[in-house]
Amino acid sequence: MTGGTGLRFFVDETSLGLGKALAIARHDVVHPGHPDLPSVPRGTLDPDWMPIVSAMGLVVISRDKRIRTKPAELAAFKACSLRVFWLAGKRDLSNWESLVLMVKSWERMEDIIKDCGPGPWFYAVSDGAMREFTV
Repeated sequence: MTGGTGLRFFVDETSLGLGKALAIARHDVVHPGHPDLPSVPRGTLDPDWMPIVSAMGLVVISRDKRIRTKPAELAAFKACSLRVFWLAGKRDLSNWESLVLMVKSWERMEDIIKDCGPGPWFYAVSDGAMREFTV
């Protein structure tokens, strides 16, 4: 749980359009610049928002391919025990395609959250597949 806030998911700035759409559809989703998350304004760097989001117990949704490979982001990911769903694929998806993918994957994501518990863990979400990455 998230300390009584009701928030459960954080969509990072690489997927801001998706984050805004999900925040309209669901009361438990926030993104950088969301009024319920004043501590993470737009433009907040990954190593700065990661501990905030982790402390709130939020699950991250991201399109950032570097979150697993850049040393600073990887160190923060591990140190913060983040739980991440990464929108994977050979090409960048439009906001609409990302939203469709999330809606189709949401039940499986909820199962993973329940089954995997605390992080760190990292799942790639693509059309028709969801696979865990070792980090």
